[in-house]
Amino acid sequence: MTKAAILPTGLSLDETVSRIRAGDRAMLARAITLVESRKPEHRRAAADLVQAVLPLTGMARRIGITGVPGVGKSTLIDQLGVNLTREGHRVAVLAVDPSSARTGGSILGDKTRMARLAGDDRAFIRPSPSAGTLGGVAARTRETLLLCEAAGFDVVIVETMGTGQSETAVADLVDAFLVLMLPGAGDELQGIKKGVLELADVIAVNKADGENADRARRAAADYRAALRILAPQAEGWTPPVLTISGLADQGLDALWEKLEAHRDAMKGAGAFEARRRDQQVKWMWAMLEERLLGLVRARSELAGRLPAIEGEVRQGTLAPSAAVEEIARLIGLNEADR
Repeated sequence: MTKAAILPTGLSLDETVSRIRAGDRAMLARAITLVESRKPEHRRAAADLVQAVLPLTGMARRIGITGVPGVGKSTLIDQLGVNLTREGHRVAVLAVDPSSARTGGSILGDKTRMARLAGDDRAFIRPSPSAGTLGGVAARTRETLLLCEAAGFDVVIVETMGTGQSETAVADLVDAFLVLMLPGAGDELQGIKKGVLELADVIAVNKADGENADRARRAAADYRAALRILAPQAEGWTPPVLTISGLADQGLDALWEKLEAHRDAMKGAGAFEARRRDQQVKWMWAMLEERLLGLVRARSELAGRLPAIEGEVRQGTLAPSAAVEEIARLIGLNEADR
């Protein structure tokens, strides 16, 4: 595609990039819609756009935030985001709408839960449908993150659904992974906690105000003890455990200081850029896998047989391994290829 060609944004590639770089929020939203599009004719234009903005990216703080439903993620992000914009930062929030997996589109729930930040001129909130993606991360969150950075947002927060799915997808997007915990949560959440503790760069026990304060402090002590038996993710950094309250704006300055300290420690150890380079390679393979799967599904050889294969696997009459072998045979993969 030539730079003069008109993109689905309504402008040429150069004009689109220029408007994004100038902080045009409407153009940013249209560009994100383009990269989220599943239409084949939009794929090349989206790839060209992301490649064009790449030199404008890389300077933002990329922070992932997860936690079980009800832990107060949106309330925390709303307050933390407002605090940061008051200090001169520009904050973008990429929030996956947990109800959108059923409807196929976002209902903009996070804008309702982040009312103050949604009305802040120095903030940008993009709710996106998860479409069933593992970890509750929308399929095009990586591209959206880069577009936000190109638009001048120096803090990009990725909020996940936190429903117990693998959060590895989130950790592979961000520089720092913040895990929110509840004070005095029951045993039914222990499985979720154990998994994400190994990914956490910072842990915060939220809702640590009022009658919850003592329980939050005890929970924080328990998590510190648990972390002592886990190998640290990065040399020279042990995940700190804090008690905070997003609703009461308590401990958020200390939380931000820890996130900044993590960034400094990773840069000092040479791990910051290494992590981002690894993430780029993982991004490439994830996109390739998605493209190849799309090509397989589109093969005419499978058009009449694939629904029946899926039905047999669902009913338990055909083993998944045998189904894969049949699909491979139908698309012409020989033994050497497999």
